[in-house]
Amino acid sequence: MRFIGTMASMFGLGAVAMPSLVRAGVEAVESGTTGTVADTFLKDAPEFSPEESANIIIRMQRELKQAMRKPIEQRRWVMVIDLRKCTGCGACTISCIAENHLPAGVVYRPVMEEEIGSYPNVSMRSIPRPCMQCETAPCVPVCPVNATWIRKDGIVDMDYDQCIGCRYCMTACPYHARTFDFGYAYTDGTPARQPYEDIPSFEYNKRWSQRRGQSPAGNVRKCHFCVHKLDAGMLPSCVTSCIGYATYFGDASDPDNLVAELISRTNKIRLKEEMGTRPRVYYLI
Repeated sequence: MRFIGTMASMFGLGAVAMPSLVRAGVEAVESGTTGTVADTFLKDAPEFSPEESANIIIRMQRELKQAMRKPIEQRRWVMVIDLRKCTGCGACTISCIAENHLPAGVVYRPVMEEEIGSYPNVSMRSIPRPCMQCETAPCVPVCPVNATWIRKDGIVDMDYDQCIGCRYCMTACPYHARTFDFGYAYTDGTPARQPYEDIPSFEYNKRWSQRRGQSPAGNVRKCHFCVHKLDAGMLPSCVTSCIGYATYFGDASDPDNLVAELISRTNKIRLKEEMGTRPRVYYLI
């Protein structure tokens, strides 16, 4: 059943298959036919009908457009990731790579795995890790050339042409959310470099070449909430590609927005809050 649900999701049937999968897990637990930690996970996970799932995306898109009508300094972009719904499929990772034309060795949104429970009742939990877009970002003050800064809406911005590749920001980031671009290509070592390797990236609303010796090769790179899409009124790619509808995005300064509702819940956490970075990425557990 799980394999069928996963495959259906991959081929565009996720909105139909996933609720059925959740119901199957709940029924199995209630009937006593199974009792693993994974089944308990399914029982506790929120369930949405196909119509409700579609409406979540539509609602976030509508709220995004409403937020874009406000001055930039009045927006507070926040991402919420529901770990109970993340399947660890990696769709967000791949869509991020495709959207930003990331070269070999550069990943903005890895999905980490965490073992939870005690033997013999253990399971794995998937944790997507984008840039936290910290309100007090430790990567900003260490940059010797002011190549990274915080925008008025809270996104940690970068200028690849200004970056000298010193990697101080990589050392300062407690989340390891920054990656160095060595200029590698996926077709290195093959007879010919393929045309798709040269497709430019439009990060930070600017056209960037993918050639060695030209920015952003030789620079530090990071997730930016797909700011080039955001400024055009579109949701980040990791949000719209999530087969489990586990990633939410919006303007938390509006109390009626979905993300504002989610971060008011008692089951929310932020990674390494004790460090005072004040991340703008929240997790529901």
